[in-house]
Amino acid sequence: MLEIKNLRKSFAGFQVLKGVNLTIPKESMTFIMGGSGTGKSVLLKHIVGLLKPDEGEIWFEGQDITKLSERELQIVRKKIGLLFQEGALFDSMTVFENVAFPLVEHSRMSSKEIKLKVEELLQAVELLSAKDKFPSELSGGMRKRAALARTLALNPQVILFDEPTTGLDPILQITIMELIKKIKETFKLTCVVISHDLILALKFAEKIAFLHEGVVVEEGDPEKIRHAAHPFVRKFVESALLDKKFETKEVEHEL
Repeated sequence: MLEIKNLRKSFAGFQVLKGVNLTIPKESMTFIMGGSGTGKSVLLKHIVGLLKPDEGEIWFEGQDITKLSERELQIVRKKIGLLFQEGALFDSMTVFENVAFPLVEHSRMSSKEIKLKVEELLQAVELLSAKDKFPSELSGGMRKRAALARTLALNPQVILFDEPTTGLDPILQITIMELIKKIKETFKLTCVVISHDLILALKFAEKIAFLHEGVVVEEGDPEKIRHAAHPFVRKFVESALLDKKFETKEVEHEL
């Protein structure tokens, strides 16, 4: 579905991406992980064409999107949805109006067709009962679900998630990831998730790629990542599993 080749990007002389190579399988759940400031979000913005690389290629549907004009990129962006960390909902619009917005702007659907489509999407993310509420009236989890419904409106083939569970409690994190998994399977999507949460990645990812010092240093299925050879990845895994172990013991103690 997506192939990234030797991607390089610098800002003010500081090289963030130093030759990223990564293949993202079709209809998969791929997590991109790494420490803070390793370029995960920068990579995501390249995939959707918001940034141009200094060098390298990004292949999608048989074309290198880094070479496309802005007009050509607009067509590609309708096929690649980007879900920001905060959801970026319009505060002055209801949930229904937020989800309808891309259809009003970018489709020729009638008002009746838009209504049916929006209700179908809100039903898919379990938010139909909140269609007349404003973002300020929603919980953090509900805002993320509303933003997901809006991202689905134009029938993308790929959805990029930038830290989709940030700011949520552990139960809601699992709920959101289970919803993303269900949506992926229902709509046959390719999902790319930027995350710091290795425990979620081990549970939900089909592929995990680790960025470190500007390159992908380890990639594979969760079992391979659990037994990674690279020192940074091994330390990341050990720390995450240790934190989980202590967290479990604390819960048992409270019970």
